[in-house]
Amino acid sequence: MDLYPRRDSKRVGLDPISPCRDSGYLCGMPLLNVVLTLIIVGVVLWLINTYIPMQGTIKKILNVVVVIVVILWLLYGFGVINHSGDIHMPVVK
Repeated sequence: MDLYPRRDSKRVGLDPISPCRDSGYLCGMPLLNVVLTLIIVGVVLWLINTYIPMQGTIKKILNVVVVIVVILWLLYGFGVINHSGDIHMPVVK
């Protein structure tokens, strides 16, 4: 029995999707990780907006950039966007 699980050598950087151990299917991000990441990003953005003095237009640009990055990360993490940038929409029957 292996006490230390082997890391998947195909994972690179902050890749939120990794292959499952027993099957060839992709496992998504655990919901707890998503919620904690969103809370941490929100608190950090609030702290920056509250305690770092900067011009209003710069704050708006910073907020928009952070929101766009978080939305792209969520779409990638839930498998809507894959590594090549293709968009997978669910089939409605």
